[in-house]
Amino acid sequence: MIELRPFESLGGANHGWLDAKHHFSFASYHDPARTHWGALRVWNDDTIQPHTGFPPHPHRDMEIVTYVRSGAITHEDSLGNKGRTEAGDVQVMSAGTGIRHSEYNREDEETRIFQIWIIPTSQGDAPQWGAKPFPKGERSGQFVVLASGHEQDGDALPIRADARVVGATIRAGETVEYALGSDRKAYLVPATGAVTVDGQRVNARDGAAISDLETLSVTAIEDSEIVLVDIA
Repeated sequence: MIELRPFESLGGANHGWLDAKHHFSFASYHDPARTHWGALRVWNDDTIQPHTGFPPHPHRDMEIVTYVRSGAITHEDSLGNKGRTEAGDVQVMSAGTGIRHSEYNREDEETRIFQIWIIPTSQGDAPQWGAKPFPKGERSGQFVVLASGHEQDGDALPIRADARVVGATIRAGETVEYALGSDRKAYLVPATGAVTVDGQRVNARDGAAISDLETLSVTAIEDSEIVLVDIA
């Protein structure tokens, strides 16, 4: 089953410095049919204006993955971590027992991110943060695991969830497959371009909620960059 969620149907709010679109219920946007997808709780599509950002604020017991689509985001937290994550790269924050962090666009251009929240499989663990570059060339024509709660995905950033966050860049006309398993769910969003998923078109920034599919077949209509979350 594939449920298409067109970009135009997403909730959201424009705060001036932040233009946020929500694939799932978040903040003042509530849709009882879009509260989560398996353990996936939040997928926000954020555009942050230059030299603005999120001031320090707390989180706990949530796995928060930030995929930078353009520009860069600068992170600081109460553990003393600091880092700048550029387009195509990923950062992960396991909030655990509690952490305060800020996320600022300190660039002279807009920054665009996907921020993805996944419900952890355990609570009360120590908070942690990490970031890693994933050059897009490594994802050419294939899926690469960016963050994972599975030990066999050793090169991926660790998360405390039964989930994987994967990315791929696909040239127009190319097809890639992802072995999901019919007992799992996936949520796929093209950051750029347009693809078909088992024959159904998904445009840039649309969401596709996927279930009951053993293997996903994704074909690029245009050169595309896609992000997918595989969850229980």
